[in-house]
Amino acid sequence: MPNVPVAVVTGSNKGIGFSIVRALCHQFPGDVYVTARDPGRGQEAVKKLQEEGLHALFHQLDIDDLQSIRALRDFLKEKYGGLDVLVNNAGIAFKVHDTTPFAVQAEVTLKTNFFGTRNVCTELLPLVKPYGRVVNVSSMVSRLALGRCSGELQQKFRSDTITEDELVELMTKFVEDTKKNVHEKEGWPNTAYGVSKIGVTVLSRIQARMLNEKRKDDHILLNACCPGWVRTDMAGPKAPKSPDEGAETPVYLALLPSNADGPHGQFVSEKTVQTW
Repeated sequence: MPNVPVAVVTGSNKGIGFSIVRALCHQFPGDVYVTARDPGRGQEAVKKLQEEGLHALFHQLDIDDLQSIRALRDFLKEKYGGLDVLVNNAGIAFKVHDTTPFAVQAEVTLKTNFFGTRNVCTELLPLVKPYGRVVNVSSMVSRLALGRCSGELQQKFRSDTITEDELVELMTKFVEDTKKNVHEKEGWPNTAYGVSKIGVTVLSRIQARMLNEKRKDDHILLNACCPGWVRTDMAGPKAPKSPDEGAETPVYLALLPSNADGPHGQFVSEKTVQTW
């Protein structure tokens, strides 16, 4: 098996994900994979990079589909014997003026942004090689949403001992509470996207703790980050940052040098550790 390092960026046929792949093609000493639900769009992204003289590869991945995640896992295991860099960028957001009922928005948004990302991690984290880097793309909105949670929820989400099962229970409860229209009464903020990203940030803190407990000597660094407000289909044309600027912090974390001992288990914005 050739010992070629490999990096995978989820949801990377456009927007920030595409810019992350582009930067990794310039800086990462190995194979870089664009992943997308739609193979046509993924191949198109690879072609666009080729026109810039960059070499990226494509693999299909729909993070809402466990079989698709496992197919990628088996491919990486077989071809590369593991994974060196994983950037969990895939995510969705409803537009502010979307009239879809809030309970539906909550279910759909958490299904992808939290549960889909968690499934990718469950399947791919065991493949991450020593000195690997994992970046979960969260959002500043997660911090704002945390501030709008009840004191009790804030305490749980900030806890250094919260388990993955407890986090899953809380995320599930949010969706259930929106269906009963009691989410605000139960201490939740009125933002499905914000809550989904609280989940991503807290999940990252838990995963980093687990890596410390089980794989301390592997020097894997795992963080959540905020790319900033970026001009994409998702965030709209008024955002101040270009996708390439939005990619800077995720790429910085993906390429932390092998002798770095941090950041790890942190929430990072503008390449700076933020208090959670």
